[in-house]
Amino acid sequence: MCPALAKEAPQEEGEGGSRRSGWGLLVTAGVGGTLVALYAVATPFVTPALRKVCLPFVPATATQIQNVLKMLENRSGSLVDIGSGDGRIVIAAAKKGFQAVGYELNPWLVWYSRYRAWRDGVHQNTKFYISDLWKVSFSHYRNVVVFGVPQMMPQLEKKLEEELECNARIIACRFPFPCWIPDHTTGEGIDTVWAYDLKHSRACETKSLEITPKTES
Repeated sequence: MCPALAKEAPQEEGEGGSRRSGWGLLVTAGVGGTLVALYAVATPFVTPALRKVCLPFVPATATQIQNVLKMLENRSGSLVDIGSGDGRIVIAAAKKGFQAVGYELNPWLVWYSRYRAWRDGVHQNTKFYISDLWKVSFSHYRNVVVFGVPQMMPQLEKKLEEELECNARIIACRFPFPCWIPDHTTGEGIDTVWAYDLKHSRACETKSLEITPKTES
């Protein structure tokens, strides 16, 4: 081999090795960044499933929304959607004049809900919070909408009965409450909606008796 070529060969191999190392670092960084991004996106969806009671995100159908609005006719005051998902119930209620609030554990859905409310021009009448429903008090709401699952309904029924005022109306979608008797029902199948007026419950009657002053005869 020519001495000049022999001297150049190690230099070329060194440059090739550097290029390969650079590409290796880029690939490693890209894969690592992708995994981090996937983790960040997936965690809010997976975490609720790891809880004792899972509340999955299943978008409300157009018929369900209309049935909920039907149950809200002649109602006023504040409204809360427990497990508000992408905000469609809250936004629909705001368009009907309600001051509507949504509580949702998934931050991505909350951010998307805020965007949708802004896009539809009702962001001033809506609020969305990232929060666990079991850590929130619903005592100051007159209208409550719930898209629940059977496992959570008994515990939620007890929570709402303890917190809400007697003039509150609770609207359950897809699954009814186990003990309360609905005052109104509309829809069929998965679009069924049950409305409960809390003033008809035994707990509210008991509270009224406690508040009413005794009169002497």
